[in-house]
Amino acid sequence: MAPMTPTLTIASALAGLNIALLAALVTVWWRNYRAFRTPLTLGLVAFALVLAVENVVAIGFFLSSGMLYAADASAQTAVLAMRALQFVALVFLTYVTMR
Repeated sequence: MAPMTPTLTIASALAGLNIALLAALVTVWWRNYRAFRTPLTLGLVAFALVLAVENVVAIGFFLSSGMLYAADASAQTAVLAMRALQFVALVFLTYVTMR
């Protein structure tokens, strides 16, 4: 297994934080769905679960030695930027959901 670069290490950490934020969102949205039974809240739960699975898969790729962008620094930077943008978006979404 190839050692992870600092860029992919940070991307992995962000993916882990994204999973934690999504878990908090699923908890709130599931409670809301049970109380109100609206399709929108069920859709939000499904959205968060799919995004959480995507982050788990991403961490698996970060840790595997067969990832497609393992040797390309620009691809690693793009992956890090996308994880960072997702994190920022989830922070905003979590903030407004918890208010």
